[in-house]
Amino acid sequence: MEFGYTLLCEQTPPKQLVADLVEAEETGFDYSVISDHYFPWLEDQGHSAYAWSVLGALAQATHRIPLMTFVTCPIMRYHPAVVAQKAATMGVLSDGRFTLGLGAGENLNEHVVGRGWPSADVRHEMFEEAVEIIRALFGGDYVNYRGDYFTVDSAKLYDLPERPVPIGMAAYGPRAGRLAARHADALISDQPVKDVVDLFHDQGGATKPVYGQIPIAYGDDYDECVRRAHRIWRFSAPAWKVMAELPGPVNFEAAAKTVRPEDVAESVPCGNNLDDYVRAVQQWADAGFTHIAFCQSGPEHQKDFRTWAEADLLPTLRERFG
Repeated sequence: MEFGYTLLCEQTPPKQLVADLVEAEETGFDYSVISDHYFPWLEDQGHSAYAWSVLGALAQATHRIPLMTFVTCPIMRYHPAVVAQKAATMGVLSDGRFTLGLGAGENLNEHVVGRGWPSADVRHEMFEEAVEIIRALFGGDYVNYRGDYFTVDSAKLYDLPERPVPIGMAAYGPRAGRLAARHADALISDQPVKDVVDLFHDQGGATKPVYGQIPIAYGDDYDECVRRAHRIWRFSAPAWKVMAELPGPVNFEAAAKTVRPEDVAESVPCGNNLDDYVRAVQQWADAGFTHIAFCQSGPEHQKDFRTWAEADLLPTLRERFG
């Protein structure tokens, strides 16, 4: 397995995101991922920088660490032709270190353009068209496209990396897993969904990487870590089918009103017990994931996590998982 470092734009100021990844690269993380939101899930998180501006800075501030969106939605807030252009530019700026992670989106971020929020079936149809457009533009020729949801009129990208930017596609259920098997260079999921990974492998993704992410709250004071995990991650308790539909932080706050700190701690490793982190990674390894990124809770606790990861966590995980 390879182990990555998550830049969570919803909790961290934009300049710190850049400084954090510079140090994460020095620490020895294998790759990095960055969230792409318009809103934070909760007002407590307090930030939501434009990920693509941050990515441009990261491409110049770092030297070897791969970069990846986790994930960008190309169906409403961004037109897929524009996503293709900025991803290709990132491929050039990063000297081929960029992977375009894509997903079918959340109402939280996409409603801001005032086009409503389609049903999940429609979103997946839009998602497939969007990926077809992006893949075609990565080919370097003029592209005309007339779909049910998107039109592209004689578009062409003039700045392309030497090799096309790899595309990862997010999937939580079988429909999205089949889409990823048809169109993606990698599968992405924020849950250890073994059935979806198996489907992806069986339908064309057998040799392709599978990316996951584990939210954590590292620190020496376990009780403080549990409280911090609850403050940052309580929004995720309703699970993805609910999360994708809620339109704003106030709605996530209401949905998470009864979530207790101990409920969050059941799925978010807290404290400094290495065994807890190894058990968490084992669950993803058993599900077939090849890449796991760690998302540390709290911008003020990033440096402590990196120091511990370099000394203890990464060596232990590499000895256990390769």
